[in-house]
Amino acid sequence: MRIRLFGLLLLVVLQSSFWVPTYKMAKLKYNGGGDWYANRTALPNLIDFCNKNLSTNFAPQEAIVEVGSTELFNYPFVYLTGHGNVVFSTAEAGNLRRYLIGGGFLHIDDNYGLDKFIRTEMKKVFPELSFTELPPNHSLYNQKFKFPNGLPKIHEHDGKPAKGYALIWQGRVVCFYTYECDLGNGWEDFGTYPDDTQEKRMSALKMGANLIQYALTQ
Repeated sequence: MRIRLFGLLLLVVLQSSFWVPTYKMAKLKYNGGGDWYANRTALPNLIDFCNKNLSTNFAPQEAIVEVGSTELFNYPFVYLTGHGNVVFSTAEAGNLRRYLIGGGFLHIDDNYGLDKFIRTEMKKVFPELSFTELPPNHSLYNQKFKFPNGLPKIHEHDGKPAKGYALIWQGRVVCFYTYECDLGNGWEDFGTYPDDTQEKRMSALKMGANLIQYALTQ
């Protein structure tokens, strides 16, 4: 599958400086009225951090891709965020399923208020799967950067601990869902959220880099 080729390409990049491919991250555009476009500066900052710290060669700006588009298969890592409603049609859910079982990776980042919608919609994609919380010793938390306590808490909402959930298809994490964490807020330009510290921002970027490294090499 085309998506698996991205993982092979990354391994070549990490091992050789003679041939460097170029690829993009993408933000997922969905229907339902939710603000899919939230965290506008998040992915460009994460891309820059990964290119500098993981030797990836992502294009500096993310793409925008719709859930039902065939273009989805061009991106090894797709990011979904927002505060409100999310709706997948039957065709969109089927397309997203094919993308994920074919080697793609989806990061869902609850920007506050997304939870009650996204769980229902992901059941359309994988009716046979449920979100499972990943333990702190999972390899996702132990890539280049180590998170012995699991998912870091970046932005406060309701005083709940940060949770990292996964959908696992045939032993592979195809979707990682960050809840009560707000990684994307931490990736945005420093100062966007006055209460967030530089330390929190760096923690968010490191966790994001782990996600990228894991998605491309698992």
